[in-house]
Amino acid sequence: MVQETALGLLGVGYEGLDVVRFVERLQSHGVSLLVDIRKTPVSRKPGLSKTRLGESLRAAGIEYRHAPCLGNPKWNRPGFAGEPSEREAARSAYSALLRSNEADRWLRWIAEQAATRTVALMCVEADEERCHRYVALREIRRRTGGPAA
Repeated sequence: MVQETALGLLGVGYEGLDVVRFVERLQSHGVSLLVDIRKTPVSRKPGLSKTRLGESLRAAGIEYRHAPCLGNPKWNRPGFAGEPSEREAARSAYSALLRSNEADRWLRWIAEQAATRTVALMCVEADEERCHRYVALREIRRRTGGPAA
């Protein structure tokens, strides 16, 4: 699923897609930079782990960057799949992680890139509201004065 946001930002999850369909979807939205915000960029799905995905994206003219500091730690993942109160607790815990200097640098850089081209933040989950990228996108919009989610 692809969810469009402000500032040339997209949220995208590859759940249910193979690498060919995933890259086609990115191309259809004019994405020129994909930022992988999985903590560990591996997948059981062929072609969607870091090295192979990066190769497929480069062949399609899309730049690939991995930002592990924007990944959601394993201990916080179950909350995103839980009830609304659990999801809010997981979002709050993840938001606290975005206060690190490294995360701050990545979020600023992504916002700068999105001002001049289309950037996609990627994870596995198709439902953005059940994914940590929802929080990362919301934080970038907050910092740049973009519309709220």
